[in-house]
Amino acid sequence: MKHGTPGNDVIAAIEQAAHAKGYTLDTYQVAVAQRLGALTQKLLKPSLLMRLGQGIPQGLYLWGPVGRGKSFMLDAFFAAVPLQQKRRVHFHAFFREFHQRMFDHGATRNAVGMALDGLLGDCRLLCFDEFHLHDIGDAMLMSQLFRALFNRRCVVVITSNYPPEGLLPNPLYHERFLPTIQLIEQHLEVQPVAGDTDYRASSNASADAFNQGAFICPGTARQRQSLGLPDGPVITETLTVNRRPLTGLALDESTVYFTFVDLCEADSATIDYLALVDRYARWIIDAVPRLSTASAAGQQRFLNLIDVLYDRRSVLFLISEVPLSQMMDDCESGDLARTRSRVSQLRETCQAMPDTAP
Repeated sequence: MKHGTPGNDVIAAIEQAAHAKGYTLDTYQVAVAQRLGALTQKLLKPSLLMRLGQGIPQGLYLWGPVGRGKSFMLDAFFAAVPLQQKRRVHFHAFFREFHQRMFDHGATRNAVGMALDGLLGDCRLLCFDEFHLHDIGDAMLMSQLFRALFNRRCVVVITSNYPPEGLLPNPLYHERFLPTIQLIEQHLEVQPVAGDTDYRASSNASADAFNQGAFICPGTARQRQSLGLPDGPVITETLTVNRRPLTGLALDESTVYFTFVDLCEADSATIDYLALVDRYARWIIDAVPRLSTASAAGQQRFLNLIDVLYDRRSVLFLISEVPLSQMMDDCESGDLARTRSRVSQLRETCQAMPDTAP
């Protein structure tokens, strides 16, 4: 690899980050690295027209199955770009902050623009990780957001499990989102990341905090005690989150306990999980059912919860009466593959043990 230009230096940094993890970039990842390098070059060495304010470099939309290295490539790129005016955000965290700022400026005529001004300031590079849409209300707000983003001098790089045409897949709403999909395809170069290897499944991530948690089945007292958890369901109380009540229990300063029903079948939202994860690094979710028996809303809340906990590298203990292979079968949610990949990284403790010592 030749050095000497910002683009080539970024490509080299991505390759070195892969080597540090013990693997070589596959064909798809090499193509992504090349495009990220070219984007860096245009961003840091803009053409005369760009310096005159006539346009910005086209951003990137990276999509593919779980475990193909999209977030890794994004993180390596973000770390390597020698630019101060940059920000990397997760979809859920960004949306929480954006909602709050929209609320703060709700009385103004340009609430979207003022919210973005507060969020991004003079940001020239926005890296937007794990983008997906299932809610029509979020989708309509995202339409406004993308239009405002593309009108700013800000380059956008997005990762997603879905191609643009796969966003908001519900046929009741998809057609209403088509103009925004066309806008995304107009401003972002769409690049698949779809190699054969699932790097999450093949990597050794034992040092990662998320992987220190466990999936526990069927949840006997002995199993719970061996992991330092309460030996059975606990008496919960009311927790106030975002000025709303949720039923759970703070076991100590770093650990929070919920049952699946109290958290995922209740009127909770991703902004609540984000607020809670700021307080608690260890989570216990008890009585997780076979997801296909939960409501559609409960399924989606569970998937959103796993996204938040995985992104924040929380320690998670899931307790279920059924094995992991059964807990997530026959579930039709579009994000199930990503969630299954993440939950499968937990230690699986599924051997029934006696509740009393021999």
